[in-house]
Amino acid sequence: MPIKYAKKISEKDNVATCVADISKGEIVTVKFDGAETQYTALSDIPFGHKIALQDIDKDGEVIKYGVSIGKASEAIPKGQWVHCHNCIDTYEVK
Repeated sequence: MPIKYAKKISEKDNVATCVADISKGEIVTVKFDGAETQYTALSDIPFGHKIALQDIDKDGEVIKYGVSIGKASEAIPKGQWVHCHNCIDTYEVK
């Protein structure tokens, strides 16, 4: 089975972007700063979408690129797909 990867951009990030379609139950490998961490996908995650790297509480910040891009509209467990169904966009371009 090929290795499935997700890309973490910043040390502060609590989500990573999947660089392939992920099926529920598959292992996703995140490489960052010389380390590899593996996560089990709790749901199908489409290419280009985010996977939670840690549990995110309801109303907790969703961090990508080292900045808050939204708030969780419900509790999001580690390994879950993060998208508009469970995250409210709060990112403002300045």
